[in-house]
Amino acid sequence: MGRKSKKIALTDSERIALEKGYKSSKSKTFSQRCHMILLKSQGRTSQEIADIFGITFQPVNSWVKRYLESGIEGLKTRPGQGRKPILDKVQDGEKVKAAIKKERQRIKLAKEDLENDLGKKFSVLTLKRFLKNLGADTNESV
Repeated sequence: MGRKSKKIALTDSERIALEKGYKSSKSKTFSQRCHMILLKSQGRTSQEIADIFGITFQPVNSWVKRYLESGIEGLKTRPGQGRKPILDKVQDGEKVKAAIKKERQRIKLAKEDLENDLGKKFSVLTLKRFLKNLGADTNESV
């Protein structure tokens, strides 16, 4: 027979914070993590929770452990995770805008000029995505 399921005792304020994170978070992963902790506090086993989310029980246990160590802040994704961007808004933003204004109709030529100028290799799709994000952040047309 397996181990007994560990139940997490939550205070009212912790439960309210987790429910708020679960229901109104913009991040799906943070919302799921809050939901895992809420289910664990109801006495559900890690395997039952894993079955609900379609994962194995180890990540459930890892998030429970992080919650017990760091509270709700431990459920947030730490900075520095994921792939680093090729183009930086602060360093490369003005050069990209200038290259696009120069070659407005031929983005491939602008991309080649930028690759030579910046010393970085990237695809046309990456450049288009960067321009879209740059325009959204500054609310101006490039």
